[in-house]
Amino acid sequence: MGPMMRPGFPRQHRRGGWLAGAFIGVFAAGCVQMPPPLYRWDTFPRMQYETLLRSGNSPSDQMVAMEAQVEKARASGQALPPGFRAHLGMLKLAEGDTEQARRLWQAEKVAFPESEPYMNQLLKRLDAPKRAPGGPT
Repeated sequence: MGPMMRPGFPRQHRRGGWLAGAFIGVFAAGCVQMPPPLYRWDTFPRMQYETLLRSGNSPSDQMVAMEAQVEKARASGQALPPGFRAHLGMLKLAEGDTEQARRLWQAEKVAFPESEPYMNQLLKRLDAPKRAPGGPT
């Protein structure tokens, strides 16, 4: 039996050794370098939320901010987050730029294959013939 486990050894000394070890472990873990973020999110989640609430910046202001984020991501070698291209495509479509919306949705499918069903739906709607308002459905 070691000196710290003897029945007559004060309890506080046994506990102090454990606390010192725990402190050293936590301190050492804090020194570990965290990997850089996988995506460059910036203000994208906030922009999406504000768009859904219809309380954010205008679509053209959002596009300017998002295109600046694209440049920052390129410069830092970071990827754009999931949904970024899809959202930018929606903004482009709202401004009447259907071809840019198409390119962005195709790029979203390539970057995130799991988005393909939704992107295909958007592309299908983009390619659907326009119906006259109030006409047959």
